[in-house]
Amino acid sequence: VSDIFSPHFFQIVCDVTKEAAIVDPVDPECVLAAVSQENVNLTKILTTHHHWDHAGGNEKLLKMCQKSLQVYGGDDRIGGLNCKVKQDDTLKIGDLKVTCLFTPCHTTGHICYYVEAPNGERCVFTGDTLFQGGCGRFFEGTAEQMYTALIEKLSALPDDTKVFCGHEYTLQNMSYARHVEPNNGDILKRIEWAKLRRATKSATVPSTIADEKSWNPFMRVHEASVQKHAQQSEPIPTMASLRKEKDNFKAHL
Repeated sequence: VSDIFSPHFFQIVCDVTKEAAIVDPVDPECVLAAVSQENVNLTKILTTHHHWDHAGGNEKLLKMCQKSLQVYGGDDRIGGLNCKVKQDDTLKIGDLKVTCLFTPCHTTGHICYYVEAPNGERCVFTGDTLFQGGCGRFFEGTAEQMYTALIEKLSALPDDTKVFCGHEYTLQNMSYARHVEPNNGDILKRIEWAKLRRATKSATVPSTIADEKSWNPFMRVHEASVQKHAQQSEPIPTMASLRKEKDNFKAHL
């Protein structure tokens, strides 16, 4: 799997066939420049959700492209949608297998895309459901839905799965994670690492599923330390309490 990180999109390329897909291509000009530079065959758009900063470039890209593209997503509000998907639907990008994970909460139609390569490498594109050290706001859903998305679906992926999230919010999220678990050494180390990365204008993405289970409070709602902070004794009320607090939290780095 070749993953090209950009502030505007992710490109997934099958190294064998050179077939490619674009995830959330908000900047069509950058997309086509990358496709040309990499000399790949773009066939698919994978859209995580309908918000403009993820799906806003779909229709323009379709017009600019000299051929038809398959546009995947789980919400009829997605521009250019022509391949609606649901939980456990699969598709192929060359030799790569993509499994759709239905993760409503941030929006009612949010989809994460889990990609597996024949060599065993795997990654997941999580849009605004799972961020490094955090999760998306519950704009159209509930704590129960985010629990299902993060704990029952994403946490169940193999630990070495790379996590490509939709935004570079790592330092802000880690500041809140430190607030929740001030003695978690994994959080403290990641903050210092992320500061160095950002100082050189380098991305902190990706992390891994194992990483997120070690430092992301929203992936740790079963942990006693996280429940104690939230003043709760069950995971779903803990999830709700954390998100409510995070909505008004001011990062201190």
